[in-house]
Amino acid sequence: MEKIPNRKEIIDRRALVLSIAEIVEKHNPDSFEFRQEILKLFKKSLDHGSKVVQARFMHSNKGRTMMYAQCFLVDQLIRAIYDVATQYIYRLSNPTPEEKLSLVAVGGYGRGELAPYSDVDLLFLFPYKQTPWCEQVIEFVLYMLWDLGLKVGHSTRTANECVRLAKKDATIQTALLEARYVWGDQELFNEMYRKYMKEVVSGRSREFIEAKLQERKERHERFGNSRYVVEPNIKEGKGGLRDLQTLFWIAKFLHGTTDISKLVKLGVFTEKERRRFTKASNFLRSVRCHLHYLTGRPEERITFDVQTELARRLQYKDHAGTSGVERFMKHYFLVAKDVGDLTRIFCASLEAEQQKKSRLPIPRLGLAIRKLKGYVVESGRINVAHDDSFKQDPTRMLELFHLAQEKGLDVHPNALRLIRQDLKLINRSLRNDEKANQLFLDMMTSRKDPETTLRRLNEAGVFGRFVPDFGRVVAQMQHDMYHVYTVDEHTIRAIGIISQIEDGALKEEHPLSHNIMPKIVSRNVLYCAVLIHDIAKGRGGDHSILGADVAERLCPRLGLSPSETETVAWLVRYHLAFSAFAFKRDISDPKTIEDFVKIVQSPERLRLLLVLTVADIRAVGPNVWNGWKGQLLRELYYATENALTGGHISEGRAERAKHYQEELRELLKNWKEEEIETHISRFYQSYWIGSSSEDRIVHATLMQKADKEGALFTIEAKSDPFRSITEVIVYTADHPGLFSRITGAMSVSGANIVDAKIHTTTDGMALDTFCIQDSEGKVYDQRGRMKKLRQTIEETLQGTRKPHLEIVELRESSLPSRTEVFTVHPAVILDNKASNTHTVIEVRGRDRPGLLAKLTRTLFTLSLSISSAHIATYGERAVDVFYVKDSFGLKITNKVKLANIEKRLLLALNEDMEPKKKGSRAKKVASSGS
Repeated sequence: MEKIPNRKEIIDRRALVLSIAEIVEKHNPDSFEFRQEILKLFKKSLDHGSKVVQARFMHSNKGRTMMYAQCFLVDQLIRAIYDVATQYIYRLSNPTPEEKLSLVAVGGYGRGELAPYSDVDLLFLFPYKQTPWCEQVIEFVLYMLWDLGLKVGHSTRTANECVRLAKKDATIQTALLEARYVWGDQELFNEMYRKYMKEVVSGRSREFIEAKLQERKERHERFGNSRYVVEPNIKEGKGGLRDLQTLFWIAKFLHGTTDISKLVKLGVFTEKERRRFTKASNFLRSVRCHLHYLTGRPEERITFDVQTELARRLQYKDHAGTSGVERFMKHYFLVAKDVGDLTRIFCASLEAEQQKKSRLPIPRLGLAIRKLKGYVVESGRINVAHDDSFKQDPTRMLELFHLAQEKGLDVHPNALRLIRQDLKLINRSLRNDEKANQLFLDMMTSRKDPETTLRRLNEAGVFGRFVPDFGRVVAQMQHDMYHVYTVDEHTIRAIGIISQIEDGALKEEHPLSHNIMPKIVSRNVLYCAVLIHDIAKGRGGDHSILGADVAERLCPRLGLSPSETETVAWLVRYHLAFSAFAFKRDISDPKTIEDFVKIVQSPERLRLLLVLTVADIRAVGPNVWNGWKGQLLRELYYATENALTGGHISEGRAERAKHYQEELRELLKNWKEEEIETHISRFYQSYWIGSSSEDRIVHATLMQKADKEGALFTIEAKSDPFRSITEVIVYTADHPGLFSRITGAMSVSGANIVDAKIHTTTDGMALDTFCIQDSEGKVYDQRGRMKKLRQTIEETLQGTRKPHLEIVELRESSLPSRTEVFTVHPAVILDNKASNTHTVIEVRGRDRPGLLAKLTRTLFTLSLSISSAHIATYGERAVDVFYVKDSFGLKITNKVKLANIEKRLLLALNEDMEPKKKGSRAKKVASSGS
């Protein structure tokens, strides 16, 4: 344990002993009063010492020193507690050989590192038989520690039991590896540790290392198998403290030391790598200590609600285009990347050791060593033949990865280590080298798993050096709930998704994208556009516009022609357009298609933009894509393709409506002529333009049945798992506020509305169609939910339930939402150009329970009728779009009324936005898709 300055300020052992003696003089050690006074004394000592340790840490930000100081404090308390037990309460005048006890720290506590709220792991060691005296002392020590509020993990064993169990259990084996004597009989501890080293450690290196590396692999899989998730686990996640500790354990098992300086002397690490190791270790420890202090518990996840405060405490300031919290998280991810590099270097050292001593760790994957185009292939991994290979020809850095991709090989850790040392050789000259650029382009567009190769290039640091613009977004995160990965990880995953679509691996999920991939003229254009689409994030401007500028500079360097470069720049500039039109605009409105066609201009661009959009959305996170989004994109694609290839966008509405009426007449073969004419006459022109042929048949059948039965209202639902939606049709008498009431009923039922169409008949009936999902973006009808939803809608329409009041009550009694961490500036956009027949209102704000119900109620009070609603949620951000008309069925053009609409909606967005206090009773209410 490191030297701790001014230990007496933390806890004065001598003063503590004197205070204990004073209590002994006043009270009988067997009395209840004695134990009470002793506990008070220890609590006072722990509280004082903890405050001193915390104050020192807040001043210095040095996590390692804090952990040592906290460990010292607990050591002294345990020693004092043990002395009270053995000297005053269970004193032995003539102890037998069995009446010995040794208190041993194991695990992290044994390592001498104790985070503020970490467990205190203790081993109570006794000779060969547990006596009543041992049980009494152990019980006293444990109860005293528990009463102090410490979390204690404990075990009671003999030395022989420790050895026997360690041979069977890798966890116990690891815990004992870090065993440290705390107090009691020291010889007992020494005896146990000698046996452990002789019988467990000696000659078992191979098994231990295999177990630890397998354990590490399984742990990474449990925690997302990526170090670039935006809410990482600092202890167990990939690139976290546990990975560093694994290296420590293996080093101690192999070399008998955890001193990094000694590992430098042994040739395991270079001095530069030692400094990286120490920096990474110190940074992660400091962050973990702040995390514990900030949350007041042993929290290991760096969640959104603590990231901003952690950044402030660690003194990260806002810079142009990048907030302090984003700079802090970028540093975290770069450190996690360093941990991965050091792990590979350490494994390379293990393999080198194995070559010298074949009996030592990690089995070789293949015995053959062969030459391949000037490189060495060993154990299925490609390595350089000479350590100065890259210095002789820097192009070989790219050639190595290219060859590994072509031959299905891994890259040897030794080669990665040399690349790390020679990264400065990737300079302007190499970036402009024609061969180097061709190698990079070939790897990115290869049919052989480009995602893995690009990730290897990124991990090695080559990617960011060769494409400096990409280097700027390495480890760059966005502080929101929508983006799950860092920008570089998102980009690499998106390229992987393009490759999978092309190979047919995602054919069932993305049939349209799969079918149009062979029609794309230039694969290079598509892959380069995916590479560049987010490359300008964090620069303080519109990343789409800035990214297009990057494309114009980078693409010629990569060998693309002027026309290809122009297309890539266009794709990057408009890479958000497809989703914006599909998710925010009414696709059945001809003006939507007309506006989109003006942007796209050609079928080739349409194809490219669709596939880019699919990959972009899929790569955001594991639960972002769903079938409903796919359906919207497909509908927009087909409508635009038809317009681009000769279809009529603005064909007369009357002619189109008449055509659809004739089509329905043909389909309703079992209906009488007068029934068909009556049904057709019930709908306005907008119905025929805004519904599909399939929908019209469903509606006709439902309305006929309801009218014959004289039902006051009818609710029909059907689910489509491929589109990930449940479609709910409500047919009832129209009245003001009907849409608002239904959305409120759906909100309190936990249904997320993603789309809605509202039609009113000439005889005063309403035919409203809602597309809903559950909270996970799937169909809503599981576990009988639909039955409850029908009942809630029915009770709401009858007036026996008031959803808008229930939403307020539920929000007040619920736990704080994670979205409350974020600031989303409310905005209302009123657009009279997006539709020829409607005013389009786009509302943006922070998502919260019942937001859609609140907005629709506000629109109702403004005497606006909603024809369709399109609902999207991006993490904490809600974007809801309404197509509305005034009470006369016209667009809203009066400036005073438009200003009032904006004012009232902004007021609705700002209501209930005060963060709630934690700890309130938990009830859930869905956000109705907003």
